Amino acid sequence: MTLQESYAHCRRVARTRARNFYYSFVLLSREQRNAMCAVYAFMRYCDDLSDEPGASRAAIEQWRVSLDQALAGRCDTHPVLPAFHDTVTRYRIPPRYFHEMVDGVASDLEPRRFENFDRLYRYCYQVASTAGLTTIHILGFESPDALPLAEKCGIAFQLTNILRDIREDAGRARIYLPTADLARFRVTEDDIRAGLRTPEFIDLMDFEAGRARQYYKESQPLLALVDRRSRASLAALISIYSRLLDRIERSNYDVFTRRISLPAWEKSWIAIRALRHC
Repeated sequence: MTLQESYAHCRRVARTRARNFYYSFVLLSREQRNAMCAVYAFMRYCDDLSDEPGASRAAIEQWRVSLDQALAGRCDTHPVLPAFHDTVTRYRIPPRYFHEMVDGVASDLEPRRFENFDRLYRYCYQVASTAGLTTIHILGFESPDALPLAEKCGIAFQLTNILRDIREDAGRARIYLPTADLARFRVTEDDIRAGLRTPEFIDLMDFEAGRARQYYKESQPLLALVDRRSRASLAALISIYSRLLDRIERSNYDVFTRRISLPAWEKSWIAIRALRHC
C-alpha cells in the first residue's frame, strides 16, 4: 500500500468512527488533519482489539509487534501503518505513548475494577492522556508546560466517556468507577449491572462529574500553549466533550436507558464557533 492510500484509509476510518474527534480535525491544515486521522485510526484499531468478540491478548501483542515494526519503518502488515509511521516521524511523537496505550487496552481484556482513583487515573492516562500527548505534537507547542496539561485534558475526556458508557461497560464486566467511591455512596456493582438509577447512584455520578469538571478546569491553560493556528481545533474538541458532560448532568445521569451524545448539528456549530473565536 502506498503512503497516499494509507492516509486515504485513515481518513475513511476517522470519518466513520471518530464521532467527536472528527469535528475538530476539519479545522486543521490538510497535513495536520491527515496526521490526526492516522493516529486516530491506529488507536481505534488497537481499542477494537479489546472490544470485538473473540478479543485476545495474542491479537493485542501482535499489534504491539506491528507497532514496533512500523516505528522501524516496516509498515506492510496493516493499511494504517504507513501513514502512522509517516506521522510519528514527521511530528517526532515519542513512541512510548503508543506502547502505554497498548498496555491500557490490553488491561481491558480482564474484568476491570479499580480500588481507588489513583489506579483509575493510571488507566485513564494509558488510554486517553497518551492520545492527548500525541495530539499536541501534531497541533504544535513549545513550552513543556503543555505536557502535563494535555495529560489532564485526556483524563477529563476519559472520565466523561466512563460516565457516558456505564451501561455498555458493565455489560463487558467493566466497572471503572473506583470501588472506594461505590462504597462511599453505598452503590453496589449489582446496582450498576441492574441499571438502578437510585438516589445514591445519582450522588455518586454527581461526585464523579465534579471530578471530571476539575480536570477540564485545570487543563484550560493548554489552549494558549498550542500553536495559534491549531487552537480552534483544540477548543472545539474540549467544548464538544465538556458539553457532553453537561448533557449527562442535565439528564440527571440517565445513562442506563440510552447512550447520551451530541447531535451532529451541535458539534458542527461548536466547530464553527471555535473557528470564529480562536
